[in-house]
Amino acid sequence: MELNRISDCVWEIPKTGAMRVPGRIYADRRLLDIAKGDKALDQVVNVATLPGIVKWSLAMPDIHWGYGFPIGGVAAFDLDEGVISPGGVGYDINCGVRVCKTGLRFEELEGKHKKLVNALFSAVPAGVGGDSAIGRVSKVDGARIVTEGARWAVENGYGVPSDLDHTEDGGRMPGADPAAASDTAFRRGLGQVGTLGSGNHFLELDRVTDVYGPEAERVFGLRPGDVVLLIHCGSRGFGYQICDENVHDFVKIAGRYGIDLADRQLACAPASSPEGKRYLAAMACAANFAWVNRQVIMTLAGKAMTDCLGKTVEPELIYDVCHNIAKIEDHDVDGVMKTVIVHRKGATRAFPAGHPLTPAKYREVGQPVLVPGDMGRSSFLLTGLPGAMKETFGSTCHGAGRLASRGEMNRRMAGVDIQGELAALGVTVRGKTRSSLAEEMPSAYKDANVVTEVMETAGISKRICKFVPFAVVKG
Repeated sequence: MELNRISDCVWEIPKTGAMRVPGRIYADRRLLDIAKGDKALDQVVNVATLPGIVKWSLAMPDIHWGYGFPIGGVAAFDLDEGVISPGGVGYDINCGVRVCKTGLRFEELEGKHKKLVNALFSAVPAGVGGDSAIGRVSKVDGARIVTEGARWAVENGYGVPSDLDHTEDGGRMPGADPAAASDTAFRRGLGQVGTLGSGNHFLELDRVTDVYGPEAERVFGLRPGDVVLLIHCGSRGFGYQICDENVHDFVKIAGRYGIDLADRQLACAPASSPEGKRYLAAMACAANFAWVNRQVIMTLAGKAMTDCLGKTVEPELIYDVCHNIAKIEDHDVDGVMKTVIVHRKGATRAFPAGHPLTPAKYREVGQPVLVPGDMGRSSFLLTGLPGAMKETFGSTCHGAGRLASRGEMNRRMAGVDIQGELAALGVTVRGKTRSSLAEEMPSAYKDANVVTEVMETAGISKRICKFVPFAVVKG
């Protein structure tokens, strides 16, 4: 595959064959070599063949092979002439991350890490399936959850109104229609509100180790030694079902709309079609479900820490971002403002300072971006930079990005003292199964330090704080 170097951290795949636009990859040389090792770059090319795509098919430095679109992929499609692709959003719709201040200092928790991990593990159901700690919600509340989003949670005692101001889109995606989601999706989802799930999802306590400028304390109120709560999860079985059903439907109808798919996993429909509109309405439902899920988990975690420590701990939300979503936004395309549907699959919105959609509290510095690493190394709080609007449709990376598959990690970790290895890194961990820990060991991932440095060098996002985990719950 031909690759042209645009700058130190940007590479371009020229437009050839059926590609409608070039591909662009954000990576240093080592990360680029890693990306060449799987089929992720082929997926960048395949995405570039879809109808209505504008400017570039993009890949962030955490890119790796995914379903249809690469994970770490970004693509924007003309609203009138382009498509919507469930594979460009992902199965876990609005999988995202939130970070909260706890009011705790790391030094005051010495000797209490294991107790805290056990308390969090008991309070928040984790693993495949899982019954919610708040019980099964009614169909009436289910319809409200998927249309009202995080506001439903706040009105039912999970958090405070200011949380909505610190959540992307206020914790509610417009256009949701419960009728667009199947009964099966609701059956799977209504018992999973307030559950963590499995895979790379986590609930963890980190300490702030580094700050990179005065805005860390002035704007975000964070200092070295502060303890923050991180939550990473999504829309559980509800979102999975919505994606799965629409992928199968879209494969069947692609020919009807004259769409030639380079890969069946790129199944799509015109965004303006009845099928496209139905998926967008269902996707919005799943996005709202995910915001409720993280809002409830945050409250459950606060109560668990309060009980464990014998002092009131009320997590204060700094920000919540989603990184598996498609959004209708206005962007400059070759000097012309166009309304497009930006697919961010394993990518995070990163609007810069002054952007009207950046929350008022953060408008002077840019939208907060949360990039979790792995359970043994650093995670980061960043903000968007102007370059994001010029180059990436206001998007940046979402995490470290996998290096090894889950199957490979289970083979590597056979016979290894997993908890002992993590303890040597200063991390107390508890997982639902041994396999869930083996699959998520630090060696399974790229280094988030390097990934975020690439985006900062490219002028896309700027690092504000670094967090290091010390108490981790895995599904």
